[in-house]
Amino acid sequence: MENGIPKKPRILCLHGFRTSGEILKKQIGRWPESILGKLDLDFLDAPFPALGKSDVEAFFDPPYYEWYQRNEDCTQYINFEQSIAYIEDYMVTHGPFDGLLGFSQGAFIAAASPGMQAEGVAFTKVPKIKFVILIAGAKFLGFKFGQPKLAVNAFSSPVQCPSLHIIGENDFLKEQGMVLLESFVDPVVIYHSKGHTIPRIDERGQETMLSFIQKFQMI
Repeated sequence: MENGIPKKPRILCLHGFRTSGEILKKQIGRWPESILGKLDLDFLDAPFPALGKSDVEAFFDPPYYEWYQRNEDCTQYINFEQSIAYIEDYMVTHGPFDGLLGFSQGAFIAAASPGMQAEGVAFTKVPKIKFVILIAGAKFLGFKFGQPKLAVNAFSSPVQCPSLHIIGENDFLKEQGMVLLESFVDPVVIYHSKGHTIPRIDERGQETMLSFIQKFQMI
């Protein structure tokens, strides 16, 4: 709260696999102004150009990026540590940020970030992450069997960081997203009827999201 005016929480937004910050900005831009007007959003491109075809090529123009790579059975992650360092450096240079928002691959990272910070293995140069907003997210361990070494203990104890989870009833990651809820102490959830996408927010979802956001306008 500054001069009696609620401040806009500053949020670093992490896009999905083989998309971009600009694409995520357009997708989030479909949310109502009642929500967008209360947030200060910064959209970051992942450090690595896409190494293959993007699922959004029919809808959005390139360039496309990815945060890290993995092998087919999800037991090895490549460039994950470099990506985390890249995000932290951006937060140092362009911050401070209050929270993280992630979609899909970006949500995997955002979900693990408070735990990595608490463990002291990442995000040690930036202020404590106050909250996360996770759209179509999951735990690394919940997606088949592997996880990046840096995030191995990210969920070893209940995550105290406030979290808002947006879960699609027809998302192929719904089951893993439900498992992710169990790792957070007091998760807030918005369900929607779509699949693996960033949904429009209906009236009930708006009320839930605005209530969540309001907590951080006072900090």
